[in-house]
Amino acid sequence: MASLFDSLSLRSLQVPNRVFVSPMCQYSSNDGFANDWHLVHLGTRAVARAGLVFTEATAVAPDGRITSADLGIWKDAHINFLSRIVQFIRSQGSIAGMQLAHAGRKASTEIPWKGGAPVSSDQGGWSPIHAPSPIPFAPAYQVPQELSIPEIQRVVLAFKQASERALAAGFQIVEIHAAHGYLLHEFLSPLSNKRTDQYGGSFENRTRVVCEVAAAIREVWPKALPLAIRISCTDWVEGGWDIDQSVDLARKLQPLGVDLVDCSSGGLVADAVIPVGPGYQTQFAERIRREAGVVTGTVGLITSPQQADTIIRTGQADAVLLAREFLRHPYWPLHAARAVHQKIAWPPQYERARD
Repeated sequence: MASLFDSLSLRSLQVPNRVFVSPMCQYSSNDGFANDWHLVHLGTRAVARAGLVFTEATAVAPDGRITSADLGIWKDAHINFLSRIVQFIRSQGSIAGMQLAHAGRKASTEIPWKGGAPVSSDQGGWSPIHAPSPIPFAPAYQVPQELSIPEIQRVVLAFKQASERALAAGFQIVEIHAAHGYLLHEFLSPLSNKRTDQYGGSFENRTRVVCEVAAAIREVWPKALPLAIRISCTDWVEGGWDIDQSVDLARKLQPLGVDLVDCSSGGLVADAVIPVGPGYQTQFAERIRREAGVVTGTVGLITSPQQADTIIRTGQADAVLLAREFLRHPYWPLHAARAVHQKIAWPPQYERARD
């Protein structure tokens, strides 16, 4: 029986514990470049001994950004500073991971602390934005342009090339972002995908592009290194994407080389009613883990050490991903280990404060 601070094997990697830093958008980049904010933000969590530190959703194309301040990996020039961040994360014994993303119809918005509203091209945003079908996310959003098949193929290529750059920067795991109403999730859900070609309609067709992205990344991503995917396990709307389809998708992705399913939910429909509560998405990780036989992570209102440890000990998930709790308590793992009576090595520079 595993516990929170036991290691986790993912291909050749030995992740030192099961506390992962969830991707958290910082909206602090210029032209996609990482900077000192990202170094300190991500590096602090490695100092705290998180087992795996994920970057925020990192855009594979400039028009795939949520905001103009998103982190990017669409050009080689982005690699250099990212490699500095990776070097520091790894020097602390943590695993460095990158989440690869395309915002789809939710692109071109303002940063949250400036309201987060959609931004048109004459206001500093961009147009067109793209999606599987010309259906806006919400009334105030741009009507997206439906992707042609050649454009879909270019998106797949963008994910592939982004993973090559992530590898060049030294990341040891990449995660495909197919959740929260962004482009790949938009293809999965029948609520946002009304296509009648090979990328729409049936489950097989709606999942096609996600499978193509996974296969394309695996062509260049080393066999020794793991590949993850984040999915929204349900849209929380009748007739939308749901947990049954999520289990089936996990079964399809595992033979393509996906090693970890990061289980979230929602984000596709603006007015979905989500029963938010402590660990409310853990049920999805447990079911996918049990029925698809794949390693899972769970995220969502996981705050206490005892709660996180219980999730692991009872086999509900193989890892827990923390987001807001890491913002409130950057050194959460150091204190959590003590709370659940497990061992973790403190940074020697901080050892004097341990007791």
